[in-house]
Amino acid sequence: MSSKRSSATRGRSQRQLRMGELIRKALSDILTQGLVNDDRIEAAVITVSEARVSPDLKNVTVFTLPLGGENQDAIVEAMNDHKKFIRGQLSRLVTMKYTPQLNFELDTSFDNFSKIDTVLRSPHVARDLENDQDEDGNSDTNSGGE
Repeated sequence: MSSKRSSATRGRSQRQLRMGELIRKALSDILTQGLVNDDRIEAAVITVSEARVSPDLKNVTVFTLPLGGENQDAIVEAMNDHKKFIRGQLSRLVTMKYTPQLNFELDTSFDNFSKIDTVLRSPHVARDLENDQDEDGNSDTNSGGE
């Protein structure tokens, strides 16, 4: 059995993270400049939240979300429809040995953050926080209600 851990176990390398951020910024610039001629994309303000680069730097999963969350599926579909054009524009902005294949996906992390925030603000959690403060004798600590 090999002593090397898989790339999924140890996480992304510094090189992957750096290239992902360069690609994310370049894709944001492409969308901001309005280079993609599609009514679905032009009508929306699109956030490129993350670009996950494969270990060989040949594939990138791009997580996008339209501002306001409207027409999410249509916008991701439009981005995937124009991924060859976007890839060509990306090759002009980022110098790489190989321009990676792009795959656009909907970013659901904001929904997850919202769910966690709702749970943390629920009365049950607030009650538990109050009980912990009473037991510690620190009733003057801030419970985040500001």
